[in-house]
Amino acid sequence: MTRTTPRRSRTVRALLAMAGATALTAGLTACGGHSLEKSGSGGGGSGSGQGSLVIGSASFTESKVLAEIYAALLRDAGYSTSIKTVDARELYEPALEKGQIDVVPEYAATLTEFLNKKQNGKDAHELASSDAAATVNALRKLAEPRGLKVLDAGRAVDQNAFAVTTEFAAKHQLKTLSDLGRSKEPVKLAAGDECAQRPFCKPGLEKTYGIDVTGIDPLEVGSTQAKQAVKSGRDQLVLTTTTDATLDQFGLVALQDDKKLQNSDNVLPVVNASRAGSQRVAEALNKLNKVLTTADLSALNKKVDTERLKPADVAAQYVKDKGLLSGKEKK
Repeated sequence: MTRTTPRRSRTVRALLAMAGATALTAGLTACGGHSLEKSGSGGGGSGSGQGSLVIGSASFTESKVLAEIYAALLRDAGYSTSIKTVDARELYEPALEKGQIDVVPEYAATLTEFLNKKQNGKDAHELASSDAAATVNALRKLAEPRGLKVLDAGRAVDQNAFAVTTEFAAKHQLKTLSDLGRSKEPVKLAAGDECAQRPFCKPGLEKTYGIDVTGIDPLEVGSTQAKQAVKSGRDQLVLTTTTDATLDQFGLVALQDDKKLQNSDNVLPVVNASRAGSQRVAEALNKLNKVLTTADLSALNKKVDTERLKPADVAAQYVKDKGLLSGKEKK
């Protein structure tokens, strides 16, 4: 979700709407115990006998911060916690099914399509949509037979976003993607190679909004290079995400997806039902839904990606500021 660092793996997730066949050889050990790929530092294990839970994290900033927040909330509920960081969904989702990981912060639409393709084949009819409730319902139907429990989704959403310079927006009176389509201004789009074929990228912009996309500048999604290309005027539009915390640094502003082209990628916890499907776990994690917003996600990402703070420290300050802790973890 901001430079060509681990956060890029999430932006590719947003672009593809489903992780592709990723190389699975990066340090993976045999599927046994808790050694999936690499261990994080979160949650050394303050607990009062509720048991031990392993929180899975993808390797981009946002997932790391969310995993640390989950760990803090679960420790506060009396669980001993640890965090395991795994690069690919193709690795951590099977581990979640097997109980090698107990809890993972996920994205509703993306996981829905991942499980949909896994169950019904790569050409399966798409089940995710811009309707958050319908998407979560579809996800639960796919997840439950796999021994997974999908907890409630919050308001926070991390999905594709398209941005222009503030000068370009002001000159053409742009606030939404519909405005851009009505302006008839041709734009060159800084995005990944896949954008030319993906329904949520170039084809969707043209069909849904009538935007004249004259070409694709094949730069990594939401990267510094892509945003710099728009800032310099070489390109006019950049594909990034709704929680990109660096747009203002490049003089960019995101245009509203007013016709809801993008699917609802609301943040939500997914747990192994047999190991972490209790009401106690659900209540602990649902505290976050009451406060976490898309703007919060962007701010949390910025503290790590721009201010260089550690995800664990950022998470600890957030749960404290929001008053989410009540027990030993608060002290």
